[in-house]
Amino acid sequence: MFGFRRVLGYLALVATPTALLASSLFGDVTDTPLVSVYGLIGLTGATTVVAERDRVFGVGTTSLTADDTLDAVAVVAGAVLTHVASVDVGLGPVVASALVGLLAGLLTPRVDAAAYCGSFVGMASAQVFPAVEYLLLAGGVSALAFVAAKGAFEGVGGKLGTLALFGCVTTVALTGADFTAGEALAPTAAVSVVPVAALAAVATVVVSLRFDHGAVVGSALVGLVAGLFLTAVGSETLAVVTFCATFVGMSSRDRLRHEGYVALAGALSGIVFIAVATAFAGAGGKLGTIAFIACISIAGAERFV
Repeated sequence: MFGFRRVLGYLALVATPTALLASSLFGDVTDTPLVSVYGLIGLTGATTVVAERDRVFGVGTTSLTADDTLDAVAVVAGAVLTHVASVDVGLGPVVASALVGLLAGLLTPRVDAAAYCGSFVGMASAQVFPAVEYLLLAGGVSALAFVAAKGAFEGVGGKLGTLALFGCVTTVALTGADFTAGEALAPTAAVSVVPVAALAAVATVVVSLRFDHGAVVGSALVGLVAGLFLTAVGSETLAVVTFCATFVGMSSRDRLRHEGYVALAGALSGIVFIAVATAFAGAGGKLGTIAFIACISIAGAERFV
């Protein structure tokens, strides 16, 4: 008998990136290069998804614990703190999320992953969530998903953001809220976006694994530096791309065996970033979901090597 709760978490992690890709492709099904890229992602990613399904469905039922409750609270708290720092204080979503993640990693490492997950919910635009009630609902749904998904896709970069996007998209669906009008990126943007993404992913691995600071601190530190510096010099898009790719770098060695695969996944996240630019605009967790798509695709491709 498999754990029903974990199965629900698994399904949330599969459905969310699928919805993001489908949303970006809807209305543009004649874009042959885009369809080809998505086809390749689907083929390789499906390998990881199926393997993970077999593992998750084979795990027994587990009971809720006090730690689960603490994690759920941390997710909601991270969402609120990040949104306040981003919107009310004016730090912007990247710096606010990275700062909350860094502080959580340094001060409360027991719940740093949960708080970081919540911070991605808090990155949502005030246009999407115009009142705190929306944010609390999204944070609550993401918290439930975070607890449910324990044991599913462990060590895959972008998992936390995917859970955050699940909460945000669910809230939009339940409340009738609207996403913002996303700005499309030209294919030529790949010239700068792809190498920056690859470099950011590897830099995160170096900080988190080579220097043993952990995945949350590694991602948050690289994201914070990029958010402050690149935004200051007028490269806000590259700051967002960098933060997105740091989530690729949060992957464990079990998922992406060495820096070469991390760089490939980072580069792929840059391509997906451009492809889904207008989809689910303004929702929190989208960057992590992009990283998750890239990671499961490259992890799946590894199985063919």
